[in-house]
Amino acid sequence: MKIKFPDGSIKEYEYGITPYQIAESISKGLAKEILVAKINNQMYDLNRPITNDCEIFLYKFKDKEGKSVYWHSTSHIMAQAVKRLFPNVKVAIGPAIENGFYYDFDTEKPFTDEDLMQIEAEMKKITFEGEPFIRKQVSKQEALDFFKDKNEYKVELIKELAEDEQITFYQSGEFIDLCLGPHLPDANMIKEIKLLHTSGAYWRGNEKNKMLHRIYGISFQSKKELENYLQKLEEAKKRDHRKIGKELGLFATYDQIGAGLVHWLPNGARIRDIIENFWKKEHYKAGYELIYTPHIGKGSLWQTSGHLDFYKESMYPPLNIEGEDYYLKPMNCPFHIAIYNSELHSYRDLPIKYAELGTVYRYELSGVLHGLMRVRGFTQDDAHLICTPEQLQDEIIKLLDFSLYMLKSFGFDKYEFFLSTKPEKSIGKPLDWEKATETLKVALEVRGFQYNIDEGGGAFYGPKIDIYIKDALDRSWQCTTIQFDFNLASRFNMTYIGEDGKEHRPYMVHRALLGSLERFFGMLIEHYAGNFPIWLAAQQVQIIPISEHYISYAKEICNRLSNENIRVKIDTRSEKLGYKIRDAETKKIPYMLIVGEKEKANNTVSVRRHLKGDLGSFCVSDFISIVKKEIENKK
Repeated sequence: MKIKFPDGSIKEYEYGITPYQIAESISKGLAKEILVAKINNQMYDLNRPITNDCEIFLYKFKDKEGKSVYWHSTSHIMAQAVKRLFPNVKVAIGPAIENGFYYDFDTEKPFTDEDLMQIEAEMKKITFEGEPFIRKQVSKQEALDFFKDKNEYKVELIKELAEDEQITFYQSGEFIDLCLGPHLPDANMIKEIKLLHTSGAYWRGNEKNKMLHRIYGISFQSKKELENYLQKLEEAKKRDHRKIGKELGLFATYDQIGAGLVHWLPNGARIRDIIENFWKKEHYKAGYELIYTPHIGKGSLWQTSGHLDFYKESMYPPLNIEGEDYYLKPMNCPFHIAIYNSELHSYRDLPIKYAELGTVYRYELSGVLHGLMRVRGFTQDDAHLICTPEQLQDEIIKLLDFSLYMLKSFGFDKYEFFLSTKPEKSIGKPLDWEKATETLKVALEVRGFQYNIDEGGGAFYGPKIDIYIKDALDRSWQCTTIQFDFNLASRFNMTYIGEDGKEHRPYMVHRALLGSLERFFGMLIEHYAGNFPIWLAAQQVQIIPISEHYISYAKEICNRLSNENIRVKIDTRSEKLGYKIRDAETKKIPYMLIVGEKEKANNTVSVRRHLKGDLGSFCVSDFISIVKKEIENKK
């Protein structure tokens, strides 16, 4: 067989060789490190024979594919341990997730902390036993017969599969599970395990189904990696945006209003206003036109767009207005297209860039709602770029530059780029897909960005670039997306008149830069642990008079700072100085100005910096200059 490697080289191997043997033929060091392979875009166990010419990729733990198979295998070990300790428990599903794994169990009572300790200990025994993960291919009927009267959850999943679909079981020791795989060669490869916590979870995420009990866990190849992760986890708990949001009065949700519906409190609303004003100013500078669109639209609009066919489960039930159905908008796109289509456009008018901070509504189950990160109503920083084929390349490069400028302005300077290509099911002409994908590739390469290719990961309506940012804890967050759309441009018959006087279909690109203001704000809170840079801080300065005798001087300073657009307040409470300073520190206010007799006599202020302490005495004009420069530089 001919095997093609990522560097383009091709080597011949005997029929039936395994990915592990190929790795071993390259180097024994590589063979020790790899965890899984990809053969012609299909994930493969390392000990599974290869039977065709193919392209091969080998993944280690540092790769997301390697982590995924490592954590998925650990979830099976956890299920095996649970079944040993609690034989009557039924297992449901147990995937790898972004950080670790979970498994859902049908049990009469929730797992306790003591149960988790027992399960973890049993898992370690199983890894020492080192049983191999064995892949078995079975027919649909064989699968049904195996789980019949044993596990209704597996039976339900199997019944939904096609009659001729390839079904696989994986066995480790006495535990056999329905699973697509792949898995590690054996359980002994799993070295360090920690079960983290439990929660309730409805079967298949549907609140009408039975509540199951979920156990979350993590595993690593070394004790140091596990310790580092647990340390970051503790730091993440301290930075939890829900905790800090409450402490700083940033946002809230209220039961009487409804879950997942965010209220921006005064401090949070002030920061949102700062973000929005910066966003608007920079978009105008970049050539965008800002628009505002309604919150609801006719059912016929969503029928034309295809949302009622493909997205209805994420939309709220219709409102009946004068006998016609209207829906809360889940997206802004059809409204932007309506504005474009309201008049005739020439190629001379293009590109057209519409941008909107548009509130959209998505139906989310209550069990998945999470602070600002997963909500039911959110403000999307949406934009649509409409251009000719000739303009496409330059506009995508500009869009990448603009995206990174905006993200850097908020303090994010580590990125990962993903290019997602055409999936099996797609619409649009092949040539359009090729041109669009090549345009995205060239734009990334022109700017010298390293990127990962997500083969077949594009939407059915176009390829895309996703930009992930890294926060202070080195966690990845998907932020910017740049996405072609061959679907809506066609469905709404978007056209422009070309140089030849004929109608042509423009290219349309969706772009969400921050994603949503709610989620982005949650990320900012956790990235900075609430210690926002001064340009974003709701209150930038707290003036603290030593006693009531110096309040009038404090007001003079306050007026001078306010006239320079510095956000400032005076603490006039009759509390001790130490208490007021500690309170300002707790509120994470960047600067404190202490004023007393000496400061009043010298027309100065004693400056304290949050987390740094006393900076000394400054004349007021010098302090104003320092703060304004810090704000301007967005430090």
